[in-house]
Amino acid sequence: MRGSIYKEFLPIPIRGQSEVVDMEIGYENDLLVLPFDHRGSLLKKLFGIEGRKPTEAEAREYASLKEMVYDGFLESVKLGVPKDGAAVLVDEEFGAKILKDAKAKGFITAMPTEKSGQDEFDFEHSDYKEHIKKIDPAIVKVLVRYNPEGDSALNERQLGRLKSISDFAHETGKKFMFELLVPATSRQLEVVGGDKGRYDRNMRPMLMVRAMEEIQKAGVEPDIWKLEGVDRIEDSKALVRQAHEGGRRAGIITLGRGEDPEKVKEWLKVGAKVNGIIGFAVGRTVFWEPMKALHEKRLTREQAARQVAENYKTLVDLWNGERD
Repeated sequence: MRGSIYKEFLPIPIRGQSEVVDMEIGYENDLLVLPFDHRGSLLKKLFGIEGRKPTEAEAREYASLKEMVYDGFLESVKLGVPKDGAAVLVDEEFGAKILKDAKAKGFITAMPTEKSGQDEFDFEHSDYKEHIKKIDPAIVKVLVRYNPEGDSALNERQLGRLKSISDFAHETGKKFMFELLVPATSRQLEVVGGDKGRYDRNMRPMLMVRAMEEIQKAGVEPDIWKLEGVDRIEDSKALVRQAHEGGRRAGIITLGRGEDPEKVKEWLKVGAKVNGIIGFAVGRTVFWEPMKALHEKRLTREQAARQVAENYKTLVDLWNGERD
């Protein structure tokens, strides 16, 4: 076992790399994403669907719920959210119409490519390149669970697939967003006495840096890292150093991970103070309660969309205020 991870508050090591990095790769503008690309997890919560495809009626209703979230996104711009940097991340299956409309309106669009609801990264479609060409988003996104002290064979399999989409994205002029989750191994949880909060604070930041380094060394080059929040500014700076290793220009956005609003705000406040962290991607914290209420007919579509707009604007205002 690696002894270093079992000591708390150690500085995060950043290792040097000598490879030449394509200076066209990277993203440095503000990017404030409303992600609602959730599929399996919310189909289960809303409709009780597990282990099967939704019926046509269920699929239509879920697509309609996502369209409500998009309505809220558009409403937020009317409320004062700056259009520059505002982005939607939504799936092709239930959000193709949204992606087409958002692109036509001049918003930044992002689309996931991963199969929903499984621990190992694989593509939703074996012909994922054709789906990317058809939808033509500005950003292609992957969600990957990768712990550098986890299953090495699993990590290697994932890296091979990730290299292929990283290369394809850059060959076709797309930006590549890498959502990295570093779930604790059973051994790591034992070390922190089963305390996930302690793992998040004292182990996960260093593991994230190591994961990023391994991913980069495999030739996978994100333009945008979508990362779990950290509590300390020094940890945020360490993540930025790794994102920029070897002259890279990749930006970092902080994801919400379905946390309560106050925890998300804490993470955003930390990130907003660090150069190289360019924004956030917060979804369920923004849309879940209005979506659930609309589904249960406790709110009208207009009321639900207004709540989404206000929730998203609150986070945008917080981010911009902390940046100033």
